[in-house]
This record gives sequence, structure tokens and C-alpha cells, in this order.
Amino acid sequence: MAGGAASGNKNGVRIVVAGDRGTGKSSLIVTAVSETFPTNVPPVLPPSRLPDDIYPDHVPITIIDTSSSIDNRNKLSEELRRADAVVLTYACDQPETLERLSTFWLPELRRLEVKVPVIVVGCKLDLRDELHQVSLEQVMSPIMQQFREIETCIECSAFKNIQIPEVFYYAQKAVLHPTAPLFDQETQTLKPRCIRALKRIFILCDHDRDGALSDAELNDFQVKCFSAPLQPSEIGGVKRVVQEKLSEGVNERGLTLAGFLFLHALFIEKGRLETTWTVLRKFGYNNDIRLSDDLLPPSFKRSPDQNVELTNDAIDFLKGIFTSYDTDGDGALRPTDLDDDLFSTAPDSPWTEAPYKDAAPTTALGGLHMDGFLSEWALMTLLDPAKSVEYLKYLTYDGDAASAILITRKRRIDRKKQQSDRNVFQCYVFGPKKAGKSALLNAFLGRPFSDSYTSTNEDRYAVNVVENAPLGSKKFLILREIAESGVKKLLSDKESLASCDVAIFVYDSSDELSWKKVTELLVDVASHGEGTGYEVPCLIVAAKDDLDPYPMAIHDSTRVSQDMGIEAPIPISPKLGDFNNVFRRIVNAAEHPHLSIPETEAGRSRKQYHRLINRSLMFVSGEFSLCRMVSDVEQCKFNLILFIYFPCFRSYVTDPIWWGNGSLFFF
Repeated sequence: MAGGAASGNKNGVRIVVAGDRGTGKSSLIVTAVSETFPTNVPPVLPPSRLPDDIYPDHVPITIIDTSSSIDNRNKLSEELRRADAVVLTYACDQPETLERLSTFWLPELRRLEVKVPVIVVGCKLDLRDELHQVSLEQVMSPIMQQFREIETCIECSAFKNIQIPEVFYYAQKAVLHPTAPLFDQETQTLKPRCIRALKRIFILCDHDRDGALSDAELNDFQVKCFSAPLQPSEIGGVKRVVQEKLSEGVNERGLTLAGFLFLHALFIEKGRLETTWTVLRKFGYNNDIRLSDDLLPPSFKRSPDQNVELTNDAIDFLKGIFTSYDTDGDGALRPTDLDDDLFSTAPDSPWTEAPYKDAAPTTALGGLHMDGFLSEWALMTLLDPAKSVEYLKYLTYDGDAASAILITRKRRIDRKKQQSDRNVFQCYVFGPKKAGKSALLNAFLGRPFSDSYTSTNEDRYAVNVVENAPLGSKKFLILREIAESGVKKLLSDKESLASCDVAIFVYDSSDELSWKKVTELLVDVASHGEGTGYEVPCLIVAAKDDLDPYPMAIHDSTRVSQDMGIEAPIPISPKLGDFNNVFRRIVNAAEHPHLSIPETEAGRSRKQYHRLINRSLMFVSGEFSLCRMVSDVEQCKFNLILFIYFPCFRSYVTDPIWWGNGSLFFF
């Protein structure tokens, strides 16, 4: 397993040389470019370029000289921030310049937040006092322990042309093939993210899924990564090296995962990082050891009222993955099954933080059943479809984005068709504080009721499968709890309701103030929908039905429901476990997006006005042809009648297009 290096798609490497005055920066650069020691150099050199073919990667190198004077400090900071790598110099005959690396230069790079590889170079090796020779490792080890950003240390002499090309080779190599993402120098082990990526590559190359790479599979891997086959003797040699050091690295079927990882650790220990980087990049990884952007869809173009779902093909793949990792056949994956096994080929588990953490129903041990597993995927696909595709690929899904992602029909079209064919519905949950919103979400996830109150200050999601009886179909329902304090900000966005399939308004049925607040929220949301065209079905949920209602509750709720043209409030009691089929009713409202649309008084007036306009336009369009057949005087009389008896039409009849021949004179 060997071959050429991959450049990580770099078009060029910019190396900035910095250090104290008189440490040999300019002489180092001139000698590297011209291969001769300069007798006279200016204080600061202009940018210099090394030939493209000087090193194996054939990537151009631009070297930037800098001044260490205080007057040029801003220029120095600017150059350091633009660097791909930094070469810090000290003079081997001036110990104080070495001390300045740890007291000034390296802390300065951290202060400037320059997060690039650092190469420490001791110049003027020929001038070091031979009576005080010390090993480079002895000198640099304490500094490298303190400053992990140091990639390599090397000593050189421009005067005698000793190790000058190596300085910039190591600097370029640190950019194109960095050690830090792959290997922990302190523990001398592969880093977890590197192991996860290599495990995924191993599984992709293990075509027969027998847990080992056969000779044929090893050869296919070699050709893919390095464009050159391995001879049988070479394959045998690779396996012997592994078996001598790690007995479990090879079995009767071939090279095991342990052996595959051991080989890469061996390459890195021997300084052949380009081998591992070539493998990673051939399989689409970038320097952060994540799949590069060109392997992922740039965006999913869609209208605001279109959502994103997984296709049946992707869901079937995920069902197969779930089953394969459910080794004990209990129908559930424990947290360790998810983090350590199922997502062991991804950089991390995608559901360890909000909004995905605790968003789906779990088992008593915190694991996921199949429905909970698929629910998490439904939520991630709705909120971040690109991330969903990325993690599908980490799980070795071999389809493209088009086969994994479905963009739904526009909701406006669904309203016209009076039916939605979506499989994932998003429901916004509005309501004042202490109304019972969180209790509703917890009940949706099968969690026990609690009397303790915790205020919700940020949006919270809950997702689960709802069986839609009597049809027996399953839909994913996503509840998004909107904090009362966040409603104003939400509605400040014109398109905030576009992705909402249905909204519910939860209030404490025993509290009159809670009812008043929820009706205000209902009017605000309905008005926003009427004003933007993104109207949504709305349901009112009367929570805490186990408590006595306030005196006018029935009268008030009936009046508001009738006035706004929506259903009467749905009574529920999370404390008693009585939910009155509320989740099925939410899904049913989402499936019929033309129903349960609340209508405000302003919206009703606006619709009546538009109906009048439309009828008037139909009347005028019919009479307009008659107007063309009468005399000019009769035409003016006719238009005058329109003007008097249809005052709402004055903006139209005063337009010259209606009159002609200067008849605006009459007005």
C-alpha cells in the first residue's frame, strides 16, 4: 500500500517566514530560491516563488519574508493571518532567539488566532559553538509539549546549504498532509475521527462484507487510491508485516480492520502521512476528515412552503442498518449501539445536541426503537437535509441525493387539491407560559407527567410516528414548541409559517388569562398567515382538563371558534393521560390543509372586498363591449353612472384607459 500524494485540492501554499531580526530569515529564503548564499540581502525580500516541480506534490509555493520591527507589526500580523504555514526562525548561535519563540512568537500566533502548522527552524547551524553542542530533540521537546501547533523542528545552514530544501518541503507537507487531524503525538495513536473515516473506507472496500479484505479487495483498494496494482508477493509482504506486529490484523480471509488501522498508524509513525491522506482524499474526505462539499448537495432549491423528506429508498436503507446493528434482536438500539457502532463510521453522532437530543421517544435505557430511529432521521432531514445526506453517506449509503431526498409539493397546491400527500408534518405549538405545552410534547414522546414546571426559553422539538386510523398508515409528526417570548421574533419573518403544516394553540382551561393570551396568539398567527398567504390549519387545545374550567370558558371558546371558523377546543389532560386523540387530529388537520383555517375580522373584510372587486370586474368587462357601440356622450353618461354607484371603482374609472377622447374633462 503505497503511492503518490494527494494535494488536498490546494492551488498553492503560502509560507510566511517570521522571527527575530538577524536570525537568518532572508538568507534562508534566497538560498532556497537560488541555491546560492547571498552576500548582500535587503531588510525584507519581496514575495518569492519556488518552482512547481521542486517537490513531489507539484504544488506552487510562495514564500513571504517579514520584518520583526515594531513599525511593521501591523503588516506582520496581516501576513501571518494569511499564511498556510508559518516558519519561525531562531539563530543557533544566539540562544536568546530560541527563548523568544516560547516567550513571544508562539504566544503571538495564538493571540492572532493563526491556526496553521508551524515549522521551527534553527538557522546559522554553521556558527554554533562546537563546545556547546546539544541535540535538537533535547532543546525543542519542552517547547513542543507546550505548543502543539509545532509540526516539525529542523536546523539548517544557508551558508553551507545544509537542509535548506527540507525546510520548505516540511512546511508544504504540513499543509498538504497535516499530522494533527490524523495522529495524537502524545499517545502515539490514531485520532478517533481518523479511525472512524478509515473504518468507513474499510467497509466500503469489503465488498463481500466478511470483515476482512481479501487479496482481490486489497488490490482493488490499491488501484483506486494509487492507480497501480499490487503484485501477489507485495500483498503477501504487507500481510506478513502486519501479522508479525499484530496477530489479529490478519485472518484466513485476509486483512482485518485492526490490521488496516495498524498499517496506517505505521505509515504515519514513519512520516508517510501522504499515504493516509491520499486514501482519505480518494474517498472524498477533506482536511477536517469530513466528506468534502463537492460530494454533498450544495443546496436543495425549493419554495418556502415546500418541505424535505427521505425517500422510501433511503428509509429502507435505514431500516436495514437498524436491523443489522440490533444484534440481540430486541427491536431497540442502546445509546452505545448508536454512538460506538452504528455511527462509528461518521465523525460523530449527529443527535447528541439540540435540537435532536431527546427529541424522539426512547426506551427505558435511553435507546431507540425503529420508529424513534426513523423519527430522528425525519427531523434531521426536515431541518437540515444536507446534513441528513452527509450522514447517510457516512453509513455507506451508495445512492445520490436525488435518490435519498424528496422535496414535497407546495402547500398552496395541496390546499387547492384539498389533500396533502406528505409523510412528515410539522406542527407549531403556541401558547402562554404554564399552559401545558411542554407536558404535551413530553406525553407525545411517551414520557411520564411531572408537576414540576420548567420554563421553555428556546424552541424545542418532539418527533414521533402517528398511526392514522382507520387507514393504518403512519405519518411522522414533528411538534415545534414556540416559547411565548419568541413568537414576535418568529412572526417578524414573512415566511415563518411557510414550512408549518398545522398550528395548535395550547391554553390552561382553568385560567381565564391563559385563554385571553392564547386567543391573542391565535389572532396574531392567523393575521400573519392572511397577510403573507401562508395560512395554516389551526386547532385549539384546552389543557389541564382535570381542573375545573373558569366560569365563562364554554361561552368564550364557543364564541371564538364560531367567529374564526375553526373547531371547538380539544380538551386534554396529560396528568390523567387523556389526550382525546389530539395527535391524530393534528395529523388529520395537516392532511386537509384547506380546512380549519382561522379567519380574522380583518381577513374576512379583505376577502369580501376582493369578492366585490372580482364581481365588479366581471360586470364591467361585460358592459365594456356595449360601451364601445354607443356614442361618446352616451359612453360618458354610462361611465358617470359607474363612478357614482360604484365608488370602490373610482381608481379604475379615472384611468384614461377607460375613457378615451379626452373624456376625463368631465371629472
